Amino acid sequence: MSIEKAYNIWADQYDTKQNRTRDLDKKCTIETLRKYDFENVLELGCGTGKNTKWLLEKAKQIIGLDFSQEMLNKAKEKVSDERVIFKKVDLTENWEIENDFSELITCSLTLEHIENLDHIFNQANLKLKKNGLFFISELHPFKQYSGSKARYETENGTQELEVYIHNISEYIDEAKNNGFELVELKEWFDEGIENGLPRLISFVFKK
Repeated sequence: MSIEKAYNIWADQYDTKQNRTRDLDKKCTIETLRKYDFENVLELGCGTGKNTKWLLEKAKQIIGLDFSQEMLNKAKEKVSDERVIFKKVDLTENWEIENDFSELITCSLTLEHIENLDHIFNQANLKLKKNGLFFISELHPFKQYSGSKARYETENGTQELEVYIHNISEYIDEAKNNGFELVELKEWFDEGIENGLPRLISFVFKK
């Protein structure tokens, strides 16, 4: 099943079913970005708009991109604000967004579905203003090594999504190759399980 079709099906239950990865990502996003200033934001993999609502507390304009129309429909129901534009986009193609558009690009729980990180960092560099920030929050590769991946339950059983494993060094190397420097790296654990495997990893890169 294609990623687009899988997320279209998942959209109806994405916000309501228990999902520790989704919830930790929201915490990670807020705790990481609240100390930064930004006006224009490009949100990659915006999904149902779970982080968009908070970003609006600081941003003046947000463009949210996602490959699932059904996820975007949920986002539009949740976030009705003239400062936000949601667009259906294939992130593996060139992004039809003005160059030097934003001070911040966010990317949450999206890159595990994209094989070629070089393209993502290349496009991010084009769309960011000088000194702009690229925030990434993803399932930790250690979790992936243990077999964890994006999945949800259906009437016919568990639907597992196609994913790619990106090592920590790959994120850092691809970022450097495309003109970014690492500002911040943090590993995020489930509450009360700080001695186990980290669930998420986050990066802040600067153009």
